[in-house]
Amino acid sequence: MWKGVVVAYIVVAICYFPVAIIGYWVFGNQVSDNILISLEKPTWLIAMANLFVVIHVIGSYQIYAMPVFDMIETVLVKNLNFTPSFTLRFITRNLYVALTMFIGICFPFFGGLLGFFGGFAFAPTTYFLPCIMWLTIYKPNKWSLSWIANWVCIILGIMLMILSPIGGLRQIIIEAKDYEFFS
Repeated sequence: MWKGVVVAYIVVAICYFPVAIIGYWVFGNQVSDNILISLEKPTWLIAMANLFVVIHVIGSYQIYAMPVFDMIETVLVKNLNFTPSFTLRFITRNLYVALTMFIGICFPFFGGLLGFFGGFAFAPTTYFLPCIMWLTIYKPNKWSLSWIANWVCIILGIMLMILSPIGGLRQIIIEAKDYEFFS
């Protein structure tokens, strides 16, 4: 499991860091939440990037939405006496995807929402809670390299957890001033 996690984070870093660094280098602070909107040419690159985004979202959405699918289907089968079948799965999952897509279209300030909610959920579960658990379980010597590294991650994670929702809320407020539903 550990080797898989390390490989996964390396692949993610190889994919995202160059885009972030080059995007900031080319566009500076003016880059859009979705860097593909900031691009104007070459068309083949934009088309290929959008294709990769679609492939990524198809796979990841299925994984992250699986507990929701299971909950919806359980409620329909146990509480509303639906018969478990492929048709039930197909309809409920597609309706859920359509509903989330509709909500996503209604709120174009999605980047701000990601920052706002991500600060509450992503920062603790990714940056500092694992470090706290590791320090509690393994109890490394104080001031050792692993002890210092974990405390640095804890401090940075807490700062990220505080600052990210503030930045996300600011972005939502700025974008919501001019926003009109379905305009």
